[in-house]
Amino acid sequence: MLTRRDLLKSYSSGVGYLAFAALAHEQALAESKTDGPLSPKEPHFKPRAKRVIFLSMRGAPSHVDMFDYKPQLTKDNGKPGKFGRGRGGKLLGSPWKFNQHGKSGLWISELTPEIAKHADDLCMLHGMHTDLPNHPQAQTMMHTGSSQFVRPSIGAWTLYGLGTNNADLPGFVALGAPNGNANHFGSSFLPAIYQGARFATDSRRPGVNNRFGRREQKPKIPNIANPKLDRELQRVQLDYVQSLNKAKLERDKHAPGVEGVIESLELGFRMQDTLPELMDTSGESKETLELYGIGSGGNDTFGKQCLLARRFV
Repeated sequence: MLTRRDLLKSYSSGVGYLAFAALAHEQALAESKTDGPLSPKEPHFKPRAKRVIFLSMRGAPSHVDMFDYKPQLTKDNGKPGKFGRGRGGKLLGSPWKFNQHGKSGLWISELTPEIAKHADDLCMLHGMHTDLPNHPQAQTMMHTGSSQFVRPSIGAWTLYGLGTNNADLPGFVALGAPNGNANHFGSSFLPAIYQGARFATDSRRPGVNNRFGRREQKPKIPNIANPKLDRELQRVQLDYVQSLNKAKLERDKHAPGVEGVIESLELGFRMQDTLPELMDTSGESKETLELYGIGSGGNDTFGKQCLLARRFV
């Protein structure tokens, strides 16, 4: 005779197995569509963004003077501060006028009239704050979410979540010198394949000092070209090295560094064909270069980085 207790116990187990079977099927289906860690992922929610360009611009004017309208701060200008580092000092409101722009009514100051024309194409995030007063720590906080502990960068998380459709190029690229340290484009505890690939893009002549007094180098893609071996011999060499890496991985199952090396070596081999052409902007028209401010002096390097970012996506 089947008791009520046994019935409920069997019923709950059966539902659990049905749920597990459904989840396992979805997971197997998602994995069957991917060929590697960088392949496009099956997301929990359908994303609107497929590609991301993150402009990290240090040394800009204060957000209070550009996009962060604080009328109360203007009213309290000159009054003593009561909280944090401002305690005992005087509050400083923005001296610039703010107006609402576009159908959205976005508040933008008079400092950026050209940007104000595109107000309805912008999304301002005003809900973030940090107690860190120093730029280096605050930058690390912005890129990783933590100033004290090593965490994956926002770029690594984006690649981990979305993957990439291009198997011949890195899914996450850091153009130019990093503003801070490698943590800003690192992967931390995520597999090493998700960290950013850094490409130098400085366009100044070799030997010319930059504003920090350091000597600049020619634009370069480190460790891509192999002048000593042709493609066929490189393939033979790579296959041998990869066999050693895979043997190491078999002995040590939990070696994310080795997994990253295996993926990176294969990607580097494929990049020899695609990356040099992509990084070469000599074929761009004069009008395009002028739109990006390339050749205009101080904006040259940043303009080239923006142009390359567009070519990458």
